[in-house]
Amino acid sequence: MKKLLFGIVIAMIALATACSGGQGGKLVGVAMSTQSLQRWNQDGANMKAKLEEKGYKVELQYAQDDVNAQVQQIENMITKGCKTLVIASIDGASMTNVLKTAKARKVQAIAYDRLLMNTPDVDYYATFDNFKVGAIQGKFIEDKLGLKTNKGPFNIELFVGSLDDNNAKLFNQGAMSVIQPCIDSGVLVVPSGQTAFTAIAIPNWNSGTAQKPYPVLTGQQSMSVFKDTRTLAAKVVEMVDAVMAKKTVPVNDTATYNNGVKVVPSFLCESVFADKGNYKALLLDTGYYTEADIQ
Repeated sequence: MKKLLFGIVIAMIALATACSGGQGGKLVGVAMSTQSLQRWNQDGANMKAKLEEKGYKVELQYAQDDVNAQVQQIENMITKGCKTLVIASIDGASMTNVLKTAKARKVQAIAYDRLLMNTPDVDYYATFDNFKVGAIQGKFIEDKLGLKTNKGPFNIELFVGSLDDNNAKLFNQGAMSVIQPCIDSGVLVVPSGQTAFTAIAIPNWNSGTAQKPYPVLTGQQSMSVFKDTRTLAAKVVEMVDAVMAKKTVPVNDTATYNNGVKVVPSFLCESVFADKGNYKALLLDTGYYTEADIQ
């Protein structure tokens, strides 16, 4: 009888361990900026699913572009006992105090696709190679207009993302690394004269704000840069897993991303050129979208 009871106890312990996953059901907080854009919905859902597959419990919150709401959500995650935070910030410079609280409670923070600025209390960063994204866009302009051999001039107006998003600065730096020499030589002309990042930035990446200074546009978009957010979410899950297990966290850049206080160890995922010639292979064949999604 004693042997039977002992066997039952051992079996129950094994079952509990299997159900809770390798990290014993530890709680991970995932703070996303908004549900108003499809990509953040996909990011949050992908990460939650992958973390739960590994046995973690996940507290996923969307702040609807409200900075104060996001700070409160993160505070609640810390109070609930989250051991790691993944934060796609609305304003990367507004998290200083809540991150200080997290650090005091030995909670590690991973910045997700938007660098957390002006704080020593962010541990890691996962994003795409944002300078390369801008450079791909600039190179497309250079190639399609034949700027290396064609004297032009060609008129161009410039728009970039939000001032408070470090990604936008890197997009701009990458693009300008290609086209600034063409502006300097007069092959490209900016009629408005607005080329400074502070002058061409669009607050909060707001499409309505961007449309106000648009010239009249027609035709269809020529190209894009595809950033497969499934890859980014999967990499962040790897990083969380390493943090929780106290193992070496995968990073591939320890020099580029200075948040004003320190260089944040980062993992940069690859992004690729996309146009009508390869969009099916990138978007449909990989299951990122269905045919109906893009019609």
